Amino acid sequence: MATVEAENAMKVGEDSIVVRNKRKSMRKQRKSMFLPRFGCFRLGDESATFDKKNQDGSTDMVSDRGVVDHHPHPTHLIVMVNGIIGSAENWRYAAKQFLKAYPQDVLVHCSERNTSTLTFDGVDVMGERLADEVISVIERYPYLRKISFIGHSLGGLIARYAIALLYGENYLNRLLKMSGETGTNSCAEVLQGKDYIGKIAGLEPVNFITFATPHLGSRGHNQVPIFCGLHTLEIIARQTSWFLGKTGRHLFLTDKDKEKPPLLLRMANDCEDLPFLSALRSFNRRVAYANVRFDQLVGWYTSSLRHENELPKRRQVERNDKYRHILNVETGVVAAPQRGSTLASIMYGWKKLRTREMMKEMIKGLTSVSWERVDVKFGGGKYRFVAHNSIQVLSCHR
Repeated sequence: MATVEAENAMKVGEDSIVVRNKRKSMRKQRKSMFLPRFGCFRLGDESATFDKKNQDGSTDMVSDRGVVDHHPHPTHLIVMVNGIIGSAENWRYAAKQFLKAYPQDVLVHCSERNTSTLTFDGVDVMGERLADEVISVIERYPYLRKISFIGHSLGGLIARYAIALLYGENYLNRLLKMSGETGTNSCAEVLQGKDYIGKIAGLEPVNFITFATPHLGSRGHNQVPIFCGLHTLEIIARQTSWFLGKTGRHLFLTDKDKEKPPLLLRMANDCEDLPFLSALRSFNRRVAYANVRFDQLVGWYTSSLRHENELPKRRQVERNDKYRHILNVETGVVAAPQRGSTLASIMYGWKKLRTREMMKEMIKGLTSVSWERVDVKFGGGKYRFVAHNSIQVLSCHR
């Protein structure tokens, strides 16, 4: 009798545990309804990743599955670039997901050269740092064959500058400069016939992806939604852009370097000795993720590279059945050649251009190559209030 009662008590205890577990599971499911989901990031934990410390103090992320399966040499380098006042840690979660999806093929490097207040030093200075950082990574992994860039916010502009420095012959020039400073023999290998024409840092360019990047800068016309479109606030922000250092002047198009056009205007075309557009065109895919609403720092059309009248009507778009925060996906279409901006119009006519006209010139140049556009909207929960960072996917969203 006592045995039967003990068994019944155990069964009751087991049932209560099952009920508690079910309740916990339901609470987690309800909570996850308010978190953003992106297809490439919704992956399980089948494999672990670890940080590989290098002699120069930098860190690369690799998968232990590649080592266990005797494939220690990744072939595809993914460079992830943080935004203003950010750090490599911002991309850590997303980096792990890439490694779990492609453990034998991918090496992920979260840029560490432009962090915290160093992001005030200007797009050009940070682009040079990133370019040198990428070269250092490639030197450590000679088996790399492909390269992709992913940038959040300001990181997208930094990456656009860096790839111009690493494109074609500019990569060779960069190697020669570094070899003079560090004494490495990397340039000798290139001079012996390594194919670098049409490539980025001697590697095949694959994907160039930006998340909430102010491609057109932050000057006027609702480029910074927090100003609510008030002209007075936009003028004040432009006049006080020095507060963000050289980066602020670049973003608000107030930089004047030897009577040259603003840097972002120059970056919309192949300008002088830097082939900004050719470098961008060399990638197989270019993708721009943009927040439709709730991003208080970067407006919808500057991050999606559209004219204001080209933005999809919100009532006419349908949500993605699989990923509820994706509102609209526009596949890449090659723009008509006549839309492209000319170098002459930028170099000699920029002083006559008003803010809106400069926006049009930048869109003309940047859309002369095809872009895939993904419009994102965080419609509920606390994540919509930090949409600018939520689109980056900083942590596990299930």
